Amino acid sequence: MAPVALQVNDPKVEHHFIDVGHGIRYHYQLAKPREHPAVTVLLLHGWPDLAHGWRFQVPYLLNLGCQVVIPDMLGYGQTTAPDSPTQYSLKNMSNHLVQLIRAVGGSASSPLVVGAHDWGAFLAWRLVMYHPELVRAVFCFCVPFTPPQPAVLPLEDFVKENPAFAYQLQNAGSEAEALAGRSPAHLRGFLNAMFGGVTADGLPGFDPHVGLIPERLLEVQRSPLVTPEVLEHYVSEYSRNGLHGPMNWYRTRSINGEDEMPLAKDASGFQLQVPAMLIMAGQDPALTPDLANGQEIFFAKGLKKGVLPEASHWILIHCPEECNRYIGEFMNEFLKRD
Repeated sequence: MAPVALQVNDPKVEHHFIDVGHGIRYHYQLAKPREHPAVTVLLLHGWPDLAHGWRFQVPYLLNLGCQVVIPDMLGYGQTTAPDSPTQYSLKNMSNHLVQLIRAVGGSASSPLVVGAHDWGAFLAWRLVMYHPELVRAVFCFCVPFTPPQPAVLPLEDFVKENPAFAYQLQNAGSEAEALAGRSPAHLRGFLNAMFGGVTADGLPGFDPHVGLIPERLLEVQRSPLVTPEVLEHYVSEYSRNGLHGPMNWYRTRSINGEDEMPLAKDASGFQLQVPAMLIMAGQDPALTPDLANGQEIFFAKGLKKGVLPEASHWILIHCPEECNRYIGEFMNEFLKRD
């Protein structure tokens, strides 16, 4: 039985906005426990998702006595969607999150733990690197830590070495953005395809080795992972600013590489100095569990690892009970240690 999930516009959460400078405003949800929180948990979603992607985890964390902060990431939902990819660098967005963390009292009134999935996990690892004084622990789903590199590897070369990520070329260009933005029906088809929906013949609308498959977008049926209400919420939120912002995350590889080159000079023996957890999805065709092999060398305070064999990339909503169990175990271990 699936755990309790937040509903769209659930009264358990408050909606807030924060200006972080340069004309950028973040929308975030805030869920407060009845008593003073032992921990503040910042949850970062990935692509193509929203804060609502953590709907099964927020009530669970509230029951653990945590304050939970869930932003729409830059370019998504009600958060500003800048046109330029330079605004979407992991360093820039880490600095945005610092302002959000301070606004909600994380690291001051209660220790801050960061949880993340997909692109949110890439950002979470960098947040810990850039601002280690703010984060006390981190847990990520599907995306392992990668240390800064001494040279920038262009996206085209990365895909040649890792063909399961070929969809990133489509995302970084204009094709996927244009396909999904043709009409509300195409946007709905895009979202269903991304959440694992297939045509009546069982054919996917998205293949990581290719990207979106144009001729199938209008034929993809509703994904079993999302209810009609949730799907319409996503369609509505993505209709605000289109897909240019979310796709900009894929246009930052060289930007992030340049930002991180100074860090790479001292990265040969680099280790994160906080307790961490990494859970992989057994059925993720691109971010496969073997990518977590050897990760322990990057974590001075220990790394708890796990794999959910039946989980797709959408592990948080596909296997919410199991994800929550891992989160609960990690949080209990952290609180005992802290």
